[in-house]
Amino acid sequence: MMKVSPISRDANVMGGTPVFAGTRVPVQTFLDYLEAGDSIDEFLVGFPSVKREQVIAFLEEAKDRLVASVS
Repeated sequence: MMKVSPISRDANVMGGTPVFAGTRVPVQTFLDYLEAGDSIDEFLVGFPSVKREQVIAFLEEAKDRLVASVS
């Protein structure tokens, strides 16, 4: 079974900026929220088109890639 990425990149959506799939919300915006000390819940309130499951899947995918890169 193929895993669907929580992130999409399409030249026709936000000029190819990585966004949460099915939205126009850039992943960078989420990372900016975290960097500022905001919680996932605060981000989700501000961007209701993004689902909690997408955020968790993004974080899990990022973790897996990081772990694989240092192994």
